[in-house]
Amino acid sequence: MIYLWAALLMLLNTLWLGLVVLGLPGNWLMVVSTALVAWWQWEHASEGTSAMFSLTPLVVIVVLAFVGEGFELLAGVFGSKRAGGTRRGSIGALVGGLLGGVGGTIFIPAPVLGSLIGACGGAGLGAWGFELTGGRTMGDSLRSGAGAGAGKLAGTLSKLAVGAAIWLIIAVAAFWP
Repeated sequence: MIYLWAALLMLLNTLWLGLVVLGLPGNWLMVVSTALVAWWQWEHASEGTSAMFSLTPLVVIVVLAFVGEGFELLAGVFGSKRAGGTRRGSIGALVGGLLGGVGGTIFIPAPVLGSLIGACGGAGLGAWGFELTGGRTMGDSLRSGAGAGAGKLAGTLSKLAVGAAIWLIIAVAAFWP
């Protein structure tokens, strides 16, 4: 029976992993789902069966989820800074990335790519716009925006890679307790 629960958890976590590309907190949903199953299994472990998860993989996936969020949140900011952007451009990249992700999900009809395009484009446009309204030249503003967009893409892909690692850790821990 434990393998059935493990398989169902992994199917659910696969769905949550796909949400990362949409800019949603898929890594955290994997952590919460796994923690709930672990809590439920600890209740049953007192009846003589072994628990599905020990504390170690649970702590590791929480730490990795924080790392993934940091990558995604700060990548657009660092991309703008690396391209010569100012603090104002970094703020624009952060705000634009959040708004663009929501807008891309709603207005770009490609199911997964819409959110990703919206977030990257929003980060780039946000940095460009904030830099331009701050008195920077068009060329400097465009470089900052391009860096922010590229950084946001790198951050999302990094968060997806961290999510894949979380998924793998959960799978190993669930099927080989």
